[in-house]
Amino acid sequence: MIIQPVILAGGTGTRLWPLSRELYPKQLLKLIGSRSLLQTTLERVRDLPGVLPPIVVVGEEHRFLTKTQIEELGSFPEYHLLLEPVGRNTAAAVCGAAVFARQHVGEAAILLVLPADHLISDAAAFVAAVEQACLLAQQGSLTTFGIVPSRPETGYGYIARGEGNRVRSFVEKPDLATAQQYVQSGTYLWNSGMFAFSVTTLLSELATYQPGIVEQMTAAVVQGKWDGVFFRFDKAAMESCPDDSIDYALMEKTGLAAVVKADIGWSDIGSWQALWELAAKDAHGNVVTGDVIMEDVENSLIRADHTLVAALGLRDTMVVETADAVLVAPISRSQDVKKIVTHLKQLGRDEYHVHKTVYRPWGSYTDLEAGERFRIKRITVNPGAKLSLQMHHHRHEHWVVIKGMARVTTGEKVIFLDENKSTFITAGEKHRLENPGSIPLELIEVQIGSYLEEDDIVRFDDEYGRGEQLR
Repeated sequence: MIIQPVILAGGTGTRLWPLSRELYPKQLLKLIGSRSLLQTTLERVRDLPGVLPPIVVVGEEHRFLTKTQIEELGSFPEYHLLLEPVGRNTAAAVCGAAVFARQHVGEAAILLVLPADHLISDAAAFVAAVEQACLLAQQGSLTTFGIVPSRPETGYGYIARGEGNRVRSFVEKPDLATAQQYVQSGTYLWNSGMFAFSVTTLLSELATYQPGIVEQMTAAVVQGKWDGVFFRFDKAAMESCPDDSIDYALMEKTGLAAVVKADIGWSDIGSWQALWELAAKDAHGNVVTGDVIMEDVENSLIRADHTLVAALGLRDTMVVETADAVLVAPISRSQDVKKIVTHLKQLGRDEYHVHKTVYRPWGSYTDLEAGERFRIKRITVNPGAKLSLQMHHHRHEHWVVIKGMARVTTGEKVIFLDENKSTFITAGEKHRLENPGSIPLELIEVQIGSYLEEDDIVRFDDEYGRGEQLR
């Protein structure tokens, strides 16, 4: 049996705002332990017997962060990163991965499809469930993993089990009374969003029920192109692909659906309440991270990432502080955080999309202050990395090195700057910043000009293959 792991890493995790943002989503966060959720998922499939190098399906904007996190593990000499130029939900992602696997592995492969942002604490039970699911898939079933429910949960869909491993029906997220009935019956499982199916069976059933998805994603692979380690689906083909989840598009329609009962210590960490339930608590039931002072606080989650948070007399409350936003709400309302994100989008605010610190393939920058005609940033460049050779129409830049060594190209001139040295880049001047050293380069950038947004850039050369829209 050939098992091809497919990791779906394209989500944003809006219910974990303000920590999770569109440009730094949930799967890249270190919520439990020293690894991100993506990294723990990769380690989980790495330890399965006889698996192929993983396929990771990721959005275009997250490609470099995802690549960096994979390579940080140091245990994946081979992997495939499939880039989605536009988001079209899980049916398109799974179908595209299946077509790609058919070309590179063969039709007999069993796809083990796992979201990148789930937590599984019982490794042995997970391995056993995977073996059972893959065996069912090899026999022609489209197999899903049904989680044994630990409580009535209104945030998950449910699977009604039939005889043997057959699925009787899929059920939408219920109200609390219905969820209690489901749990008491013992015949309902949580729908985990994890699957196992053969390439042949999946594409055949998708062609029956969703031929448009198969047609467009086949074209997206055939017309797709390699960009270094990345394989980018063709944008035009993917834009024409129907937008649907694999559950709605296929699993609720097919007659081949099977379910494996999985008691594996699973959580999708889909909300702050879920994180509070999983994390270690103090004697008063509190989950505390960062610089926090508390007095008379019980059963609360308090996270301070950048400044002191002082809490007094709180019960069943979450307080999440980041550099540019603070969330305060009852833990019981954690599923409603996505409403705040929707409201931020409607207001045209950036806080739903990006943090103060923005990650780039060469390092990161942090916005420190901005006003009329000026913007101040702290820039960190990784050892050996360099920014693109670029030019700005509307802004001048002043650079002051605070740590490390900088190699600066301005026009035909090259200079080296160490700590406390500075230089000035005028608008319209072609320039490049590099870190030739073995420690991170840190500098302060002061921008002056009439237009200071990130799209004021003309890129002449870039080793990361980016266009003009990203620095």
